[in-house]
Amino acid sequence: MLIGQFIINGLIAGAVISLVAVSFSLIYATNRFVHFAHGAVLAGGAYMLFTASQLWGLPLPLAMMIGTVGAGILGLLVYYIAYKPLKKRGASSAILLIASLAVMIFLENLYTAIFGSSVQTIEPLFTRASFTIGNAIITPVQVLLIATSLFLFLVVWIFVRYTTLGKKMKAVTDNPDLASITGINVERIHVFGFFMGSCIAGLAGVLIAFDQNVFPLMGTNLIIKGFAGAVVGGIYSLPGALLGSYLLGMTEHLGVIFISSAYREAIVFIVLVLFLLFRPQGILGLDKGVRK
Repeated sequence: MLIGQFIINGLIAGAVISLVAVSFSLIYATNRFVHFAHGAVLAGGAYMLFTASQLWGLPLPLAMMIGTVGAGILGLLVYYIAYKPLKKRGASSAILLIASLAVMIFLENLYTAIFGSSVQTIEPLFTRASFTIGNAIITPVQVLLIATSLFLFLVVWIFVRYTTLGKKMKAVTDNPDLASITGINVERIHVFGFFMGSCIAGLAGVLIAFDQNVFPLMGTNLIIKGFAGAVVGGIYSLPGALLGSYLLGMTEHLGVIFISSAYREAIVFIVLVLFLLFRPQGILGLDKGVRK
């Protein structure tokens, strides 16, 4: 009975992590720096949902769209205001990382100033609270989270692999200088990758808000786990980001059976450190050549 529930919980955690990891991987692959403010952008999508649905009284489907696209716009604002000026000055990846941490702290404090530090609740997306699969309990929103993570990954993977714009993104990921020589507008790919990744983060924030509520620091823990999932799977690989995320989710919850639940969060970082030591390129990552 307990194992079944732990497996369900692991799948839910993996779905949440994968939405963050895939969107993070898109931005990292196209822009080549660690965007830790991504978690604050995710929280921004959740707060836009809260504002549109609870404060403005808009229908939930419209509020969800506002949260998703609004997060994409917020991501673009972060790129143009914080990152692009630094990149023009030739800032290193370390400087961009520090800037991302500063943006994350600024946005989290902005949310606190506007909405307060208390947890905000969203109108339930489904009327039915939960149902059982065998002896395990799961809610409709959690089923939607799992289904969305798999479907969205499939859509993004097909887009990157088979569309013209997606192939340009792969070219920029593999070699930005060579892509520029062949006539690809690298800056446009940087911007599009940022917008696409931020929209996915916004959708993640919207869905997570229905399951876990909204608070200013909600994105901090998620971006750390999303980063870990992307690294474990292979930070340049979308399938790897998905696989690594579900591996972390399952390991985190099944590990509770053998280790105290007090150390559940630590399990993620133990797995991350082991991969950094013994397989730093990740499960599906490549050391050289074309990355998928």
